[in-house]
Amino acid sequence: MKRVLALLLIVSLLVVGLAAWFNIALHEKVAHGHSGDFVQVAPGLAPGDAIAELGKAGVVRHPRLLYAYIKWKHMGRLIKAGDYKFASPISALEVLEQLQQGGTSANKLTVVEGWNRFDIARAMASISSLHLKNERDALAYLSKISLIKDIDPTARNLEGYLYPETYLVYLTTKPEELVDKMVGQFRDVWKNKLARKAAKAKLSPHDAVTMASIIETEAKLKGERPLIASVLYNRLKKNMALGMDSTVVYASQLANKWRDDGRVYQSDLDLDSPYNTRMYKGLPPGPVSSPGLPSLEAAISPAQTTYLYYVRDPNKNNGAHNFYSDEAGFTRGVEALRAWERKQGRK
Repeated sequence: MKRVLALLLIVSLLVVGLAAWFNIALHEKVAHGHSGDFVQVAPGLAPGDAIAELGKAGVVRHPRLLYAYIKWKHMGRLIKAGDYKFASPISALEVLEQLQQGGTSANKLTVVEGWNRFDIARAMASISSLHLKNERDALAYLSKISLIKDIDPTARNLEGYLYPETYLVYLTTKPEELVDKMVGQFRDVWKNKLARKAAKAKLSPHDAVTMASIIETEAKLKGERPLIASVLYNRLKKNMALGMDSTVVYASQLANKWRDDGRVYQSDLDLDSPYNTRMYKGLPPGPVSSPGLPSLEAAISPAQTTYLYYVRDPNKNNGAHNFYSDEAGFTRGVEALRAWERKQGRK
């Protein structure tokens, strides 16, 4: 009995001692070398991994102990992603308190469907934490073709492969990391939703994305994308020029002659560029915008029609078009649109 009591006493002392050490370790202030730096807790990072990263940075001395405390208290879901500045010295519990309060709010870069790399570069240059001098500086990061060479060996830049999505930009995010995310998102969508369909249609990624990029700039309504795709493919089959203004605009941007006022001038139409599909037949050399999933799907699976033309429907205010199989119908559609524009006071 005495031995049992002695054993219980020893165990009790060990438990009390362990609890005391546990408490001291959580409250102990630890000095580290990152007091002036931002430390990122990335979005989607599991609590255990987040604490482990802080342990590697020296901010938390006993990361496993802190994680055990978090699990015991069921506090994992309270940890917020963000950029943090941790004082030095700081205790594990103080670190946890900051993680619950949240770090510096992240900027957001929203790549809109139909944006091209010039638009994206402008948006990137406006985010001060990326430390880009200007749009040209940003464009340099959008030319890293090694990121997409296995999918499109003919790519001249990353145009078309910067997937439309909203991306978080933390204070520690570097421009190349942001570009990696945009291309990575495209790769995921292509691999999981499009690659097999494109292969079945005997359509290369380059041609699919190029076609989709034009569809994206022409279609306002999701349901019209397959119809517009059919017009483009029908024109190609008949060896007709595509005649898409969006490609003319892109050619003008490449030549640094685009006036950016929403109007296509005769000087744009006369521009001698392989991207000018009013002047040159066939697809342009590459994509002219960032297409979203509906446009990519339409490029791979177009509607089966005889349409060769489309004109905006003046009777609808939602971007809808009327479609035609003959030039006479197209001419009537253009005349109706011009008459409507005159009534609206437009030239």
